[in-house]
Amino acid sequence: MGERAEIEKPVVDAIREAIIRGEFVPNQRLVEADLSAQFAASRANVRIALLELANEGLVERVQNRGARVRAVSLEEAIEISEVRMVVESLCAEKAAERISDEEIGELKALGKAMRKAVASGDVMGYSGLNQELHRRVREISGQHTAGQVLERLRAQSVRHQFRLAMRPGRPSVSLPEHLAIIDAICAHDAAAAAAAIRQHLSSVIEALREAEQA
Repeated sequence: MGERAEIEKPVVDAIREAIIRGEFVPNQRLVEADLSAQFAASRANVRIALLELANEGLVERVQNRGARVRAVSLEEAIEISEVRMVVESLCAEKAAERISDEEIGELKALGKAMRKAVASGDVMGYSGLNQELHRRVREISGQHTAGQVLERLRAQSVRHQFRLAMRPGRPSVSLPEHLAIIDAICAHDAAAAAAAIRQHLSSVIEALREAEQA
């Protein structure tokens, strides 16, 4: 079993990343033979990878038609953000309690880079820094189970998040929200860190609704 997992893992990662990057679009069929050729993997390992990605919510199995990329609705994206609000609040609290001086310097540097990206109009750079900040808060918190849950949720909602990041003016709205998260965690203020996360994700939910109506 362990040996098989070592073989299949790169295939799972490769297909997952292709979905997250948008190489495969919602409702696109995922043909085992094509994936086998594209990722230089056996049909058996591709089949196992698709089952794992179905368990993660990125792929869905369609009776008599194989697998396809699962489309996440606006309603589901909002539900995901609501769950993130609860779990990331926990992570922010724990990060505020645990953060070291070195990690404080790292988060402050991230905040500085985010300011610079927004000032220069580097939307893609800011989006990447946004993901990095949320990832580092999870890691600093030491909440491994929460981190796994959040990574799965992020993968499912990544298309909505990308669309949101590309909205004109959105970075200038979310920047102060992210800076508030950084300031609270670096100040070891667990309550303020949790509140800052909730404020940020409430803003995300509101923006998701507005983007759908636009």
